[in-house]
Amino acid sequence: MSNSSPVSSSLDLFGTDQYLLKHTKPSQLTKLNLQTGTSPRNEEPFQDASIRQVLGIKNAAHDLDKWKVHLQLMKPITWIPLSLIVMCGAASSGNYHWIYNPFDVNDRDIVLGTTDAMKALLTVILAGPMSEGFAQTINDWYDKDIDAINEPDRPIPSGAIKPQEVFSQLSFLLFGGLGIAAFLDSWANHETYTVTMIATVGYIISYIYSAPPLKLKQNGWSGALAIGVCYISFPWWCGLSVFSEDFTLTNVLIPLTWAITGISNAVMNDFKSVEGDKKFGLMSIPLMYGFDIASYIVIASKNIPPVLVSSYLYSIDEAAYATAILLLLVPHIYLQKTVLLEDPLKNDVKYVASSSPIDFLGVLLSALCLGNHVW
Repeated sequence: MSNSSPVSSSLDLFGTDQYLLKHTKPSQLTKLNLQTGTSPRNEEPFQDASIRQVLGIKNAAHDLDKWKVHLQLMKPITWIPLSLIVMCGAASSGNYHWIYNPFDVNDRDIVLGTTDAMKALLTVILAGPMSEGFAQTINDWYDKDIDAINEPDRPIPSGAIKPQEVFSQLSFLLFGGLGIAAFLDSWANHETYTVTMIATVGYIISYIYSAPPLKLKQNGWSGALAIGVCYISFPWWCGLSVFSEDFTLTNVLIPLTWAITGISNAVMNDFKSVEGDKKFGLMSIPLMYGFDIASYIVIASKNIPPVLVSSYLYSIDEAAYATAILLLLVPHIYLQKTVLLEDPLKNDVKYVASSSPIDFLGVLLSALCLGNHVW
């Protein structure tokens, strides 16, 4: 549940040592220390430590420039998926206009297209830097004791940033984000400030995910579902509501269905965090069920949403979109067999990086379908 953690032999109860020994090649066993839990990992992206710091990725540089430390705390690398899903929400509205649409001669109004692009950009800033930046910052604050074990070089446990600076950052991201949401509602001439309402609920979930007494992340299921909703459903709804107030049941349920895929990435992150999670009472899915069952939970959470979404699209006579989404299961199953099940500990980064674009393509296809469907 935390950002990272070693896996130690003290977790033998959960089959960790046996799993590592069974699924690690003999040539790699010399690189594996079961006392400290270090396991052979694939070469990680962004080898430049300075870039890793600015993106908020582990094994980063320790530059104490304040702007870098503040950015590191906000983990900009996590803003990308939310930004893309915002655009999916906009597409699902059927009311987003291009500056110049090469596929539609009736959608080439430069002024209208530029206006919509500016609205979308502001919504991306709300979902990414402001909302997700807030979520990452508050998660690091409440995880500072865990990070002192798992990632002692993170800004808070390392002392690179003072508590008051953390609180100031949280205040700026919270009130700045709500201000942007209210401005978007005003710009869209909403009678009901739907963007502000969605943003407010998103901030609340971000808080109770990390903070006691609820602390959703204490349980693997509630934490994973909260991540899925915040990474997929809320950005979709924000993008949708900026361009349309027509919240149909379909535009509520489709993003919630795709949110199930968020469970998979949460579980993949938890594979490497079992020691810290166990020590601090966070019952992640790998801790509750063991690595083998957790791997199949990852597979189910990846494969079930495309089946459900495509089934619905078939029911409204959108066979082309439905078939395209179903075909995305082919690369998913290939990656699950050749990467995930081979060794989730070693291949966690590779699997998430390889499967996430496939997830996004499925979400995008469903959004384009809803936006173009004649109801």
